[in-house]
Amino acid sequence: MLLKTLILTLLIALLAACLPQAAPMVDSAPAEIPAAEAASAISPEHNLADSCVAEGEFNASVDYFPEKATLTHTDGFSVEYFNNYKVVTVKTPYPGAAESIQYVLVQCGTPAPEGFLDEQIINIPVQTVVIMSTSYLPFLDELGLLDRLVGLDDATYVSNPTVLKMAEEGKLAMIGYGSGVNVEQALELSPELILTYGSGAPDYDAHPVLIEAGLKTVVNAEWLETTPLGRTEWGKFLAVFFNKEADAQALFTRTVERYYEYAAVVAGATERPTVFTASDYQGIWSMPGGNSFAAAFFKDAGADYLWADDTSTGSLPLAFEAVFEKAQGAEYWVNVGYFFTSDDLLAADARYADFNAYQSGNIWNNDARISPNGGNDYYESAVAHPELVLADLIKIFHPELLPDHELVYYRRLK
Repeated sequence: MLLKTLILTLLIALLAACLPQAAPMVDSAPAEIPAAEAASAISPEHNLADSCVAEGEFNASVDYFPEKATLTHTDGFSVEYFNNYKVVTVKTPYPGAAESIQYVLVQCGTPAPEGFLDEQIINIPVQTVVIMSTSYLPFLDELGLLDRLVGLDDATYVSNPTVLKMAEEGKLAMIGYGSGVNVEQALELSPELILTYGSGAPDYDAHPVLIEAGLKTVVNAEWLETTPLGRTEWGKFLAVFFNKEADAQALFTRTVERYYEYAAVVAGATERPTVFTASDYQGIWSMPGGNSFAAAFFKDAGADYLWADDTSTGSLPLAFEAVFEKAQGAEYWVNVGYFFTSDDLLAADARYADFNAYQSGNIWNNDARISPNGGNDYYESAVAHPELVLADLIKIFHPELLPDHELVYYRRLK
């Protein structure tokens, strides 16, 4: 009996060994992927400069702006990045402004944050833009964004040939200036962004009436900068509305490198000629302050600006006699204004002939590139290229240091 029991037990064991094994019991739900790993799997490698986040694909943990602006030469604005929006602050939007202005740039296809006014919210990347200053054009051009330009305040003083052609072909609307801006035309155009500037004087500012009409309007304060490179860095300000930070950074880096290369050429100069600027207009000679970007150009070009000790950043309203007393013996006179010949100067005021710079023929004006309608490219492309302005000034003050440089923006009055 015992033998039969042992044989039966052995047979059962052998049979069990031949049967398929049951899978172990596990949770049927898939393992959860860590949030950071999930985000990295779908995060863009570059900013979305030409598209929106597709419907249903928004992920709050994704950084949609892997390419960010880094500011090194301006403190006029700042950019704070969040995963799907940017907060841009213009610290002093116009002279005497008591408060800063903030704009919230939201990646299209994603939700806007709460706590901001509708007028502050701008969807990006912007596809259609109107500009109200020629100084924004070189940045649009070099960032490859002229095809998004749909309007200007006026094309009369534009120098950019592509923009002039667009205007001639009727591809650009002209919405006018200041508080008299054509709001109805702007509304009909319905641009995603209008870039303008503020003066603080209601009669000259367009942005209050444009904002009141519900148009997305941004104040650019580049013109308040006190250094040449600080002005140029506002190209990054424009770029953030188009998600073009990487391109803007590359352009600015090259400009800075070239600017400092030129400045280094003249840094060891033992002789620094004296210089003054501007001219009398209706009894007022508006001389740039000692902390203005004009004064910075003269310093970096190896010249002694006669008002360098002044601490202001704007213009000094001076009488003719006050300028003559200080600048009569100066070696150079630059940026004289709307005069094309030395005879034009004397026709305006015979006393100009008493300046040493007039007598020696050292009068130079920044009007070498004038458009058919009178637009001066110095106030357009030169904003983006201060390195060329600096090279011109070094060529004027120290011609032996840059013998091969051809003047770009300057010419000598004859």
